[in-house]
Amino acid sequence: MQKPLAVIVGAGPGIGLAVARRFAQGGFRLALVSRPSDLLAEFRTALEAETQGDPVLVLGADLALEGAFREACAAIESWGGLPELLVYNASAGAQGPAADLDPDQLRADFQVNLGSALAAAQWALPAMLKAGRGTLLFTGGGLGLAPKPGLASAALGKAALRSLALSLGEELANAGIHAATVTVCGFVQAGTALAPERVAEAFWNLFLQAPDHWERERTLH
Repeated sequence: MQKPLAVIVGAGPGIGLAVARRFAQGGFRLALVSRPSDLLAEFRTALEAETQGDPVLVLGADLALEGAFREACAAIESWGGLPELLVYNASAGAQGPAADLDPDQLRADFQVNLGSALAAAQWALPAMLKAGRGTLLFTGGGLGLAPKPGLASAALGKAALRSLALSLGEELANAGIHAATVTVCGFVQAGTALAPERVAEAFWNLFLQAPDHWERERTLH
């Protein structure tokens, strides 16, 4: 029997790769979407070494461009089909106070923080709805709960993403689909309570929850 497919969007060297490793350990095939500037071949080689040779797809895509994710979706479907698990981990946020936000930059940040997250969910959902099961997980941030000076764009993006995740969770539960956010309140750093592996374990725990115990949000400090 073919292993289920997990798609991790925004798979950088911190949370994204840690989540990929955790779900590979749990028996998933992996398809990752990363920034084009990231070390894509190195990501694939490292993960394939941990998946006992199972092939791993790693794609580069600029999620600030509206059409970029559609191209990645087509490549993933051609390679491995549609996911039973989608993790959206991408984020963007130009620094600066709210009063000085550049509208064009804010739109680009919002495309990464919200637009491509919605596109990813809308791509994965039809197959999940047909199957009557599936999981959509999003990496949130403490800025979405408590904005900080100079980080208005990121705060707006994380607040919007949180609202999307909670809305999807409420709307899709009766269809057998678990949507939730892992809200990370602080800096992700090895050797701390917010080490990438600890954050990844929160994603895994949400995935394992029985439907009558589904959480909409797991907050980490």
